[in-house]
Amino acid sequence: MAYPDLRSFLADLGDDLLHVRDEFDPQFEIAAVLRSLPADAPAALFENVRGYPGARVAGNLFGARRRVARAFGTTEDRLAQAWLANKQRAIAPVVAKSAPVQEVVHESPDDLLSLLPVLTHHEKDGGPFITTGVVLCTDPATGRRGMGIHRLMVKGGRRLGVLLANPPLSQFHANAESLGRPLDVAIALGLEPATLLASVVRSGPQGPDKMAVAGGLRGEPVELVRARSVEVEVPARAEIVIEGRILPGVRESEGPFGENTGYYFTNVSPVIEISAVTHRDNFIYPGLCPWSGDVDTLLSLAAGTELLGQLQTMVAGVVDLDLTSGTAGFSAAIAVKGCPRHEARRLVMLALNLDKRLKTVTVVDDDVDIRNPREVAWAMATRYLPERDTVILGGAEGYVIDPSSAGSSAGSKAGFIATRGAGPEFDRITLPAAALAKAQALLATLHK
Repeated sequence: MAYPDLRSFLADLGDDLLHVRDEFDPQFEIAAVLRSLPADAPAALFENVRGYPGARVAGNLFGARRRVARAFGTTEDRLAQAWLANKQRAIAPVVAKSAPVQEVVHESPDDLLSLLPVLTHHEKDGGPFITTGVVLCTDPATGRRGMGIHRLMVKGGRRLGVLLANPPLSQFHANAESLGRPLDVAIALGLEPATLLASVVRSGPQGPDKMAVAGGLRGEPVELVRARSVEVEVPARAEIVIEGRILPGVRESEGPFGENTGYYFTNVSPVIEISAVTHRDNFIYPGLCPWSGDVDTLLSLAAGTELLGQLQTMVAGVVDLDLTSGTAGFSAAIAVKGCPRHEARRLVMLALNLDKRLKTVTVVDDDVDIRNPREVAWAMATRYLPERDTVILGGAEGYVIDPSSAGSSAGSKAGFIATRGAGPEFDRITLPAAALAKAQALLATLHK
């Protein structure tokens, strides 16, 4: 089913949504809860946000794969296939008949923080940061629409710092700046899952509009409305939209911020001057804590599944791929079937070159659960010989937030081939199916 907005998705979660009715502060306290939730925890809705009566904060929306599968009307084991299939059927956006996101309008607000409970996440953060803001704009050179999640620092008053580390928005900004013009932008917050996830899909210059990709993932078009103060179309059923312009030729320190690497990162970044804020009545602000299960699932689906689809067209026998939790998408495990070692080496080289973020790749057979760190470690311990099965790439491009390549434009990458041999010594220990079924039935009663 297609969810028209974030509210309908939350309403459908039932017992998989934790209603937090105690008062929590957007400075540190909400982030502390989101960071502390266990891997299998429900999503959380904070209904009593200190200093913001009527506002709510939602978090841990994607911390469990079951919720992402629910959002796409499929099961966890078929999530990758559903994503790749739906993404191909782009459905163009349409003009909205109404705009709930513009129920309340603030023109030229003096202080963004007086309106929105932007979270402060870590002790040494330079201020509150928006972490799930989908930045929308149009390329002044081509008229092409762009959208992507970029971190935004609340600098006080009507200014935001924006880290534009990735295309296409970094190129759109450069095109506007070369003309000496500001770049109109809008930041959409509180989107339903498909549109949020579409914003982080890689889409080249000749690829489909990401709003059309969102329509394909939803199974129906996204409704758009013209923003109030800038020349940008925005999702009509978002919870919040911040409108403004990236100022040409202006750079300011942005950070420090505790990034998805688990370390603080500061940059000299462009600046947005806010011209308006619109939102729904009793809006829901989306909170996402960096280096959390939320981020792991988003990266694994958007970046990992995209890479899986590419590799399956290039190498026979690629079964599955997972970006390793807690690695900011820098490390992946790939499962293969019937893939000889020379093809596994080619697979490693392809994966490391296709995704500039990836730094290490481990290839295992499909009898290994790549989402179980214990099994991947077991394959490495018993099937991998360092001298024979290591692939090293030097002179690779370093990723901007990777502290190991800080101060250098060059990095290095490695691949590990941990596939089994053909002899009986590689037969895995097993238990009879009937005995396992009886054990699982007993364990199921313990969780009731």
